[in-house]
Amino acid sequence: MYVILGATGNTGSVAAETLLSKGQKVRVVGRNKERLSRLVNKGAEAFVADVADSAALTKAFTGARAVYVMLPPDLTSEHYRAHQDEATNSIAKALEAAGVTHSVTLSSVGADKPDKTGPVVGLHFMEQRFAQIPKLNALHLRAGYFMTNILPQVGAIRMAGMAIGPLRPDLKLPLIDPDDIGAAAADALLKLAFRGKQTQELQGQRDLDYKEIATIIGKAIGKPDLRYVQGPDDQIRAALLQAGMSENFVGLMLEMCVALNAGHMRTLEPRTAKNTTPTKFETFVAEKFVPAFQQQSAA
Repeated sequence: MYVILGATGNTGSVAAETLLSKGQKVRVVGRNKERLSRLVNKGAEAFVADVADSAALTKAFTGARAVYVMLPPDLTSEHYRAHQDEATNSIAKALEAAGVTHSVTLSSVGADKPDKTGPVVGLHFMEQRFAQIPKLNALHLRAGYFMTNILPQVGAIRMAGMAIGPLRPDLKLPLIDPDDIGAAAADALLKLAFRGKQTQELQGQRDLDYKEIATIIGKAIGKPDLRYVQGPDDQIRAALLQAGMSENFVGLMLEMCVALNAGHMRTLEPRTAKNTTPTKFETFVAEKFVPAFQQQSAA
């Protein structure tokens, strides 16, 4: 049996569905039973628990062949890093108490750095904390820049007629579809071919900068002259706060962007077949960005 944390999220849901399609027993963990029902209908066993409840997680993990771990984000938290570490410690205690021998975690490019990477510092702490569990074999998937991070550009394009963000227009990003992360996690869980504590980057199909991103989006939505502009921090901060994010989380996001722009946070592995994933950005735009743009335009 496999246990999946964050089973209703972008990566966890794909990992769970992939394992179920292979005829595996899967226990999906979440705070809301109703949101887990879609996976239950596909054959999964639901387990309702909060990641901060180590005793409940110990029960959820008991008997597991392996566990998929991700830290659930709370973009409204005014104590984001503290909540990350609380979740990590709770999960780590449960893994050790339940005697879990293998875990695959959602980490990030930049998790090698102990500071100055915003929320990714929490993933560095997670990797270090799991290293303290003696009998655990852990594979940390250091994923690149989520393609879904570009979906908020729908609103920017509609309102300003251009894409706007905090990153340099010429900064090459390892863009990855979260679905590919879930698929990679499921593959690692099925094979369990890792020992000790290991990391593996997932760099997406290819690197793109925001100038190229804007060109691809522009062609897809009928705006061939669409351009990208790097906005000032105060403008970006105001937009993120208006979107409902907390002051604390926005500060961490801007710190991460500084780290990316400066090259402090970057891929470490050369691109290979192993760390390259299949989904092209053009495919993501056609299947997810364009429908979102059309839906907002219609509204």
